[in-house]
Amino acid sequence: MLTIAVSKGRIYDEALPLLAAAGITPIDDPQKSRKLILRTSRDDVQLVIIRATDVPTFVEYGAADLGIAGKDVLLEHGAESLYEPLDLGIAGCRLMTAARVGSPAISGRVRVATKYVKTAQRYFADLGIQAEIIKLYGSMELAPLVGLADCIVDLVDTGNTLKANGLEARDLIINITSRLVVNKAAMKIKHQAIQTLIDQIEHTLKHR
Repeated sequence: MLTIAVSKGRIYDEALPLLAAAGITPIDDPQKSRKLILRTSRDDVQLVIIRATDVPTFVEYGAADLGIAGKDVLLEHGAESLYEPLDLGIAGCRLMTAARVGSPAISGRVRVATKYVKTAQRYFADLGIQAEIIKLYGSMELAPLVGLADCIVDLVDTGNTLKANGLEARDLIINITSRLVVNKAAMKIKHQAIQTLIDQIEHTLKHR
């Protein structure tokens, strides 16, 4: 049995055609079912539906053999313990800094609100900027408006939420897409099954 970890939402929706190319179609619909383990059209493959931030943890500890996760999550988790064989090119967005429209450029000391604590620390350290990082779990746009932070580090897609709150995107940290990750032990134990799946998905990506 191969277990693949994936989160509900955009990543799941955009991953479905890639999985279907490998003959993997969920029998249960996560939008209608409360099941967290979904059967598929292949008896030897199941999907586990978890929070996006938990995908690399499940794969690292062997609760899932493979996972599909955004590069933002992998960077924050520290994915050295995982194989990352494929960039799936799905669920694309940008990890950026953002601040109030017209506010001064970031320099010297800065207070940053984000849920990407490790990534933000690395980014500002590389720039030689002393950053105090404040971890938030949501409503990031509020932080500069109420004086909690000078800027934020967050995912930007259209930028409409930023504009609606009087913020503007500033510096690109990294372009984000979702990746296929594999547990290292599973890659050895279930090598043939996993490699076949990787090859099937890679073939689909090349011929899209």
